[in-house]
Amino acid sequence: MSTANPGGGKGGARRLVPSFEARMLLPALLLLAAISLFPFFYIIYMSFNEVSLIGGVDFEWVGLENWVEMFTDPNVRNSWITSGVYFIATVGLEMVLGIGIALLVHELVWGKNLVLSMLLLPMFVAPVIVGLLGRFLVDSTYGLYAWFLESTGLITWEILGSKTSALMAVILMDVWEWTPLITLIVLAGLSSMPQTVLEAAKVDGANYFQRLRHMVAPLISGVVVVALLIRSMDAIRYYDIISVTTNGGPADATKVIPIRLYETAFRFQELGYAAAIGLGMLAFSILVANLFMRILRGQERAR
Repeated sequence: MSTANPGGGKGGARRLVPSFEARMLLPALLLLAAISLFPFFYIIYMSFNEVSLIGGVDFEWVGLENWVEMFTDPNVRNSWITSGVYFIATVGLEMVLGIGIALLVHELVWGKNLVLSMLLLPMFVAPVIVGLLGRFLVDSTYGLYAWFLESTGLITWEILGSKTSALMAVILMDVWEWTPLITLIVLAGLSSMPQTVLEAAKVDGANYFQRLRHMVAPLISGVVVVALLIRSMDAIRYYDIISVTTNGGPADATKVIPIRLYETAFRFQELGYAAAIGLGMLAFSILVANLFMRILRGQERAR
């Protein structure tokens, strides 16, 4: 923003004039705002209505009925519990495995690029393909994993037909695909560490675990929080793998809140209720993001 002094004097009023770049960007910004804000406020309006698609789109004002139902519906509550289990298990395993693999790759002397390229391959596979591949591998008739587990006596039943094993299967599929992302982010943080400081600590007699605890961990803590934030935002709304493997079954064991939202909107045609559920997901995502941002800002202040 540039300023101008129409009064001509030193004490004249100062008027803010948009810069040339701001004026050029303004039409695009207004268009993006319209594209983003209109659907958002439209969904908010839908959440206070009962929406009917018979003979066209028809709105009937119901006030807070959809919101009250969302907080009292046991099916939605169970889906949130399932989502919580899925969220904690996937993000937790991915963070532990991703950090561990990143530390191992960082210590490699030769072949680091080749190993990293092989590790990153699952991340570039479409989630739908990951789900189809996982369903094929755990099929009791011709699946390799199912055959191995049955041969060793660990699992002798249909993996996707049992509540516990079905949820564990989709969790492991997600972990297989997105652990490389955590590895890549953490490895970038490890590569940016000041090597002279680490070498000085090594010369002073600090062993690997002492350097890892007192030097490496504080240096990459901000990167780890960023990786945690990225995966958390994605895990909350994850849909693809579960949709093509179990579609929420068996007996709603894997029906996370995005699957419940999809069924409410497109199977039962309760669009107003689905809008309330979607806004609830948005509110939860914002709370999680704010939590991690506070942690990140606290780390920056501590430094």
